[in-house]
Amino acid sequence: QVQLVESGGGLVQSGGSLTLSCAASGNIFSINTMCWYRQAPGNQRELVAVITRNGITNYADSVKGRFTISRDNATMYLQMNSLKPEDTAVYYCKVIISYTPWVVWGPGTQLTVSS
Repeated sequence: QVQLVESGGGLVQSGGSLTLSCAASGNIFSINTMCWYRQAPGNQRELVAVITRNGITNYADSVKGRFTISRDNATMYLQMNSLKPEDTAVYYCKVIISYTPWVVWGPGTQLTVSS
């Protein structure tokens, strides 16, 4: 089994930067793709960024050029620059387990961007 814990959220001013982390534990060698999602109040959870086991990345249009996803063994990161108030949300990490339909979610970390 895999467990995930996000960290690094907080309050930041518009235009600022922050890095989120997602630490995986357990059977980390079973992890294939890793993702960041976010959910703002009243909105559906949306995909922010994806990184495959081979390091291929993809981003939502709303964060392209501002956010960078990376991974290092059992930890995934989301470097966020030029933050905007509309980036305010709870950020979740999700991993997809290799050769299965199973996914694992973290509990989330709150990011608030003040204007």
